[in-house]
Amino acid sequence: MARIGYALVVGSLLSTAPARGQQPTHTFRIADGAFQLDGKPVQLISGEMHYARIPREYWRHRLRMAKAMGLNAIATYVFWNYHEVRPGVFDFHTGNRNLAEFLRTAQEEGLWVILRPGPYVCAEWDLGGIPAYLLKEPDLAVRSRDPRFLAAERRYIDALAAQVRPFLVTHGGPVLMVQVENEYGSYGADSTYLAETRQMFVNAGFDVPLFTADGDWLFARGAIPGLLPAANGETNFDTLVARVNRFHGGKGPYMVSEFYPGWLSHWAEPFPATPVDSFLPAFEELLRRGASVNLYMFHGGTNFGFTSGANYTRKVPIQPDMTSYDYDAPLSEAGWPTPKYYALRDVIRRHVTYPIPDVPDSLPVISIPPMRLAPAANLFDLIARTTPVRALNPLSFEELDQPSGYVLYRHRFDGAVRGVLDVDGLRDYGIVFVDGRRVAILNRRAREFSTPITVPAGGRLDILVENMGRINYGAEMVNNRKGIISPVHLDSATITGWTMYGLPFDAPPAVRASSASVAPGVPEVYRGTVTLTRTGDTFLDMRQRGKGIVFVNGHNLGRYWRVGPQQTLYLPGAWLKRGRNEIVVFEQWNDTRSRTIAGLDRPILNELRASPDNTAGRGSATRR
Repeated sequence: MARIGYALVVGSLLSTAPARGQQPTHTFRIADGAFQLDGKPVQLISGEMHYARIPREYWRHRLRMAKAMGLNAIATYVFWNYHEVRPGVFDFHTGNRNLAEFLRTAQEEGLWVILRPGPYVCAEWDLGGIPAYLLKEPDLAVRSRDPRFLAAERRYIDALAAQVRPFLVTHGGPVLMVQVENEYGSYGADSTYLAETRQMFVNAGFDVPLFTADGDWLFARGAIPGLLPAANGETNFDTLVARVNRFHGGKGPYMVSEFYPGWLSHWAEPFPATPVDSFLPAFEELLRRGASVNLYMFHGGTNFGFTSGANYTRKVPIQPDMTSYDYDAPLSEAGWPTPKYYALRDVIRRHVTYPIPDVPDSLPVISIPPMRLAPAANLFDLIARTTPVRALNPLSFEELDQPSGYVLYRHRFDGAVRGVLDVDGLRDYGIVFVDGRRVAILNRRAREFSTPITVPAGGRLDILVENMGRINYGAEMVNNRKGIISPVHLDSATITGWTMYGLPFDAPPAVRASSASVAPGVPEVYRGTVTLTRTGDTFLDMRQRGKGIVFVNGHNLGRYWRVGPQQTLYLPGAWLKRGRNEIVVFEQWNDTRSRTIAGLDRPILNELRASPDNTAGRGSATRR
C-alpha cells in the first residue's frame, strides 16, 4: 500500500466537546478494506496511555506530548475494578476516575480516541481490571458464561455506556472505535461468551465500529465474526495481512493494536530495556505499507496505590509488577521525552502530511533535602483499632470483603509448641511473629512457605500477609484469591481458631508521630512533614528503607521494596503544595536506623539487589 496521511485528522476538526443532542460532525467506519474518516481512508497512528495511571492534573500535558510526537489518536484501557468501587457502586467522577473529562480533554487537544474497556484488559493491572469481589464465590468463573459473571459484566458495560455515549464519534465525540474483551485467545475459546459480550456493547448503545485484539496467531480463538481482528505484537506486515484477511472477509484494514517499544517490569528482576534499533525499522515499515499502529505503551505512568497486577511462570508462582509503569516507553513515567520519543517522532514525520506541533516543555522537577520521619504506631497498635473477624480456618481477602492491602492472622496456643509452620496457602508475602517478635519472612515469589517456630505456653502466633497484586494474565487468573487461602499446619496438625484484622490502607492511618521506641522487625507507621516554597515532580529515595507503602498528602504512591530494581517512588508535583506537606510511611521490615527520606530529581528504576529479602532478617524460612 502507498503511505497514507491526511490533514483531516488534526485537532481543528476536534475542537468542540460533544453536547446533548448535538449532531455528529464526523463519520468513521470500516469499509472497502480501510478505516474511513468522513468517507476518506485514514491511517491511525496511536499511542496507549491510561488515565488511571496519570494524575488528572497532567492529562492535558501528556496528551499534548502525544500530539507533538506525531500521533493522531490515543488508546486507553478502562479498568472495571477502578470504577466499580463496591459491588454495584460506580465512580466515574472523582480524581483520576473522571473518564468523561479525559475524553473531553483528548478532543480539545485534537486527538481521536480508541477505547479499550474490557471487561478484561490485562495491562499489568490487578486481576486485569476485573473486580476482586467476584472471587468471593470460589466456583465463579470469570470471563465465561457463568450467569453471575455475565450479570456483573452487563452492569459494568451499561454504567460505562452512560459515561461514554456522548463521546462516541457518532455523537460528535472523539471515540472512533471500541474494543470488545482483550486477548481472549490467550485465555479461552468460548465463542458464545465472546458473542454475548459483543451484544452487551451493542445493546448499551456503542454504535461505533467494534474490534477485538489478540496475538494474530490466536485469532481463531479470540476473533468474533463480523468484527475487525486487530493484532497485538505483530511486526511483520505480510503476516498481519494474511491473518487479518483470513478472519475478516479477505481484506483489511490492518491494525497492530499493540506495538511494543518497551516492556513491563517485575520486582526482583532486571529492568527490561528495549533498544530503539530493535523496533524502529519494523515500525517504519508498518507505516510505510499503510498499517495503523498503536504504540503500547506511548506513556506508561504509575501503578499508584494497590493497582499493580502480577504474572507467573512455571518456576515462579507469582511475579509482582512494580509500582512504576514506566515501561521504558517513549514518554517516561514523569512525562519526559526520551530518545525513543524523538526517534519515533522523526519516523512519523516522514509518513504523514498533517502538521506536528513543537514538543512542549517538561513539567517542573524539584529535589527535596532529607525529611525527618518519626514513629507513630506499630503494627500491633494499628490492629488494636480494627474490628476482628473470627473463623475456624483463615479467611481470604475476598471472604473478608477486602480487595487489597494487608491482613493480620492471629492464633493463640494453649500449650507450648514446636515444629514446622506450613502456610502453603500464602498469597503472597507473610511476616511471622511469635509473641510480637519477628521470627521469619515467607515469600510466595521465592516459594518460601514454611519455617520452624517455637511458641511458649499461652503464646501468640501472628502472620501479617500482604496482597502483592492479583495475576492479570493466563490460566491462573481463576486461582487468584489472596491472603491465606487454605488451612495452616504445624507439622501434620491443622491449626484452627483464627482471628483476622484487616488493614486495607484505603487512606493513611490517623496516627500521630511520637517519640516511642521502635521494636526492630515490627512493622511501623512513620510520619513526617516537609515545608516547600515551590512544587514540582520529585522521586522519593527509598533505598534506605525495606518494604512498604508511602502516602503523601493522602495520596498512596504505591509500594517500595528494597530488592528493586525500582528504588524511588514517583511523587507528582500536582500532589504537593506550597507550605506544609504530610508524609506517612508504612514500613514492613523496619530493619534500619535511617529515619529520613529525600526527594531526588531523577528516578532510580534499574538498581536490582540480589536476594529479595537479603536484609530482612527472614529467620529460618525454608524454601521449596
